[in-house]
Amino acid sequence: MGFFDKVVSMLGDKVSGETAQGGLFEQVVGLINNPETGGLSGLISKFENGGLGDVVSSWVGTGTNAPVSDDQITNTLGPEKIQEIAAKLGISNSQVSGALATLLPQIIDKLTPDGKVPESNTLAQSLGSLLQTFTKG
Repeated sequence: MGFFDKVVSMLGDKVSGETAQGGLFEQVVGLINNPETGGLSGLISKFENGGLGDVVSSWVGTGTNAPVSDDQITNTLGPEKIQEIAAKLGISNSQVSGALATLLPQIIDKLTPDGKVPESNTLAQSLGSLLQTFTKG
């Protein structure tokens, strides 16, 4: 089973419907690629500042990804951001936080295969490739 098959399978437990799954993936890419929040480095800093440095370091590192809870996602990203994504996709806040708890570790891990955050131009290419592959199925 490939990366995207695994992600879709895991998401199926949290969010149903291809549109919601694809939309959620696009929202994650938006979180990671947002220059206003510092891109991937800024997102990682949010987790570090929220007391989850060891967790997010495991996603960036080359070992096993540590799990993150729905509540930790909501506390780190803020309930407003979770609500914003939920409203855009027409799903509940708990579905969003649960799906992000599944998606973020996997995607950040894939974007940092060498255990370090890539430069922005490399990151943009990687995000584009991930998004294309995911939305094609």
